[in-house]
Formats: sequence, structure tokens, C-alpha cells
Amino acid sequence: MLQTDANPHLIATDRCGEQLQFPAIEALWQLLDQVPDPEVPVVSVVDLGIVRELRWEQRQLVVTLTPTYSGCPATEFIEEAVAAALRAAGITNLRLVQQLAPAWTTDWISAAGREKLRAFGIAPPVGSASKRTLWGEEPEVACPHCGSPQTTRVSEFGSTACKALYRCDSCLEPFDYFKCI
Repeated sequence: MLQTDANPHLIATDRCGEQLQFPAIEALWQLLDQVPDPEVPVVSVVDLGIVRELRWEQRQLVVTLTPTYSGCPATEFIEEAVAAALRAAGITNLRLVQQLAPAWTTDWISAAGREKLRAFGIAPPVGSASKRTLWGEEPEVACPHCGSPQTTRVSEFGSTACKALYRCDSCLEPFDYFKCI
């Protein structure tokens, strides 16, 4: 159960004019950290930096989300999963806001999220989403299985558009690389 600032019980509905208790924003961040990304379920929407802001506006929780890219097929699913998690916790008055600018970047993936990707067998983004990617400079992508830097890009696109397919030249295992965006 979520903890509120004033009361350990979450009261999210106004029954006969009773005074409402609102959960602390930190508790809501922790709740949403349990909502998995539908394409890479080992990381949460918080790990990926998709959840940009949580705030109370009077009696309404406003959740700002930034999709990983404007054409991401999982955007609507993510919005529904976030709303469902909040409603399951008793928050019925909420508004989801989609924020496209600034555009999402792999720089927003948390350190914990990067480690979860690596442990799952997906190489996390190398460096930051800088102009280096515009100049076509190839990153040195280490194998998430054995750690070898001796890898070869097999295809610009992996299991999703935001990943490239690589092969380790040491252990010969294929793996996805989460591209810098």
C-alpha cells in the first residue's frame, strides 16, 4: 500500500465531502517503477525515463510521459499501463499528458535501467546521444554476455527499431544493442 504524507492509508476518492489524503509523489514514482516497458519488460517506464513528471494539481494527479519516439507502437499501451497501475492503487482522478519536446533520448535511461538491460542480454547505449551519432561514428559496443569489446554490427535494426543487432566475435552470441537516440 502506498504511504501518504499524512496517513498510511491511501484515500483517493471524495466520499460525502471527506477530506482527501494524497500519496506522496515519491511513493507514486516507486509505484510506476513497477510498470514494465512492453518491449523490454526487464526495465520499467521509470528506468527508461518515459515518465517525466508527476505532480498534484489540486485534486488531480498529472502524469507527464514522453514516448521513446513519436511513432513508437507501444506508446498507447504504456499510457494504459501507467493509468491502470495508478487506478489499481486507488488514484481515480488523473490526467496523462504526452510531452514530445524535448524529445526522449537514451541519455534518460537510468543507471539501474542500463544495468538491467545488460543483465538481460541487451547492450545498453554507449556514451550519450550527441552529434557523434549524426557523424556516423560507430560506438564500441561490448558484449553483454562476456564483456568483450570485439563485436560486429550485423544489422542496423534488431528486434525493435531502437535496437541494432550485433554479434560477439569472442563468444559468438548474438545480441541487441540499444542505440543512442
